[in-house]
Amino acid sequence: MNESIDIKVSQALDLPLKKVKAVQALLDDGNTVPFIARYRKEATGNLDEVQIRDIQTVAKKFNDLADRKKTVEKAIREQGAWNATIEKALNASESMQNVEDIYLPYKQKRRTKATMAKEAGLMPMAQFIQTFPQSGIEEKAKTFINPENGIKTVDDVLAGVHEIFAEVVGENAGLREWVRNYTQKNGRLTSKIKRGAQDKDPQKVYELYYDFSTPLPQVQNHQELAIHRGEKEGVLSQGIDVDVDAITRYLKFRLVGQKTGPAADVLMDAATDAYKRFIGPAIERETKKNLFETASAEAINIFGENLYHLLMAAPLKGNVVLGFDPGIRTGSKLAVVDENGKFLEKAVIYPHKAPKYDPKAARETIIALVKKYDVAIVAIGNGTASRESQQFIADIIKNDLPKLKYVVVNEAGASVYSASDAARAEFPELQVEQRSAISIARRLQDPMAELIKIDPQAVGVGQY
Repeated sequence: MNESIDIKVSQALDLPLKKVKAVQALLDDGNTVPFIARYRKEATGNLDEVQIRDIQTVAKKFNDLADRKKTVEKAIREQGAWNATIEKALNASESMQNVEDIYLPYKQKRRTKATMAKEAGLMPMAQFIQTFPQSGIEEKAKTFINPENGIKTVDDVLAGVHEIFAEVVGENAGLREWVRNYTQKNGRLTSKIKRGAQDKDPQKVYELYYDFSTPLPQVQNHQELAIHRGEKEGVLSQGIDVDVDAITRYLKFRLVGQKTGPAADVLMDAATDAYKRFIGPAIERETKKNLFETASAEAINIFGENLYHLLMAAPLKGNVVLGFDPGIRTGSKLAVVDENGKFLEKAVIYPHKAPKYDPKAARETIIALVKKYDVAIVAIGNGTASRESQQFIADIIKNDLPKLKYVVVNEAGASVYSASDAARAEFPELQVEQRSAISIARRLQDPMAELIKIDPQAVGVGQY
């Protein structure tokens, strides 16, 4: 492992260099992160698996950057274009994007209009314009007319020079970096509903983003994910708005300065075109990509953190539980499970206002089940009518069963489990809606054992 990379990793993660080197040596020898975390604590100074994986990830990032720099240097050297300026810029690059910006002018590409203009011999004309002559441009251009190369008029000459300048400006690493930084600091993320896309969003899921705009530094991860999803579904169009006039003023400052005249106009027309065709669209693509990658990474972290706490919740062992899946129109489903989660009995009650409203029978059913199976606690799902169900059970506890307790349980994914192959295999004789109350009861007894039956995306621990 490169010594300088070890130092960079140490600084990036604020970890002792000695520990970073020890981890790198173990990883280079083919050891896995779990193995190092568990069996090589004396070598790593008791680093945990998260720190070791961070070292592995950050080191790979720096190694990839170093490898790319070597590849770019080799490619530029082979073209005979390597010089001290490029070497200094490449060595100072700290991001893959900046390395690609430096390499862009030397990258093999298809024949462009600028390439054809150079082949037609228009580079000397471009160099003449860069001297900022105050007159004589058209007369000079006439000397470059060459019908055999498709350059038939003065306008053809100037159009070719325009393309040469536009490509040079568009591939300038310094200009791109400035525009990138300016856009990230001052740009805005926007979204609009696509024309005629109302039919694709009948529930108005994306209504908040039909005409949306917010500064890029203030974009929330959930906003970017929603807009990206809406764009993917053909409902929204996502864009990056930035003050083009401010960028144009900077380009003028860098390329023309205080100079005026026809040559300055030619250069600024090319620079404005370069931003419109090359720099602007490229920076917009980069910005969108970075926003989505950042939002996705954060969403995954949130999912992992929430899932960890959900699965690691302490199990409630040794208690008979009554699962209560609240409902109004179709009634609330009940299921009693014993201390080990074995299903004992089911019932349907109508304690809330509905076509079959019968709170008296519902109360009697609850009391009978609690007494029959010595139920210690009621697990109430947190979905529709959860608050009303909590009040209903609280009244029963207050007036009839003072020793009974209740807990509100997250029922996310219960319906998914109820219709799954696993649920059908466990309870083939029960209807789909009857299985959900069993799942709610078991979640209180042993969250991990019950939730692993559900697809991760249905567990309900993400950002929404």
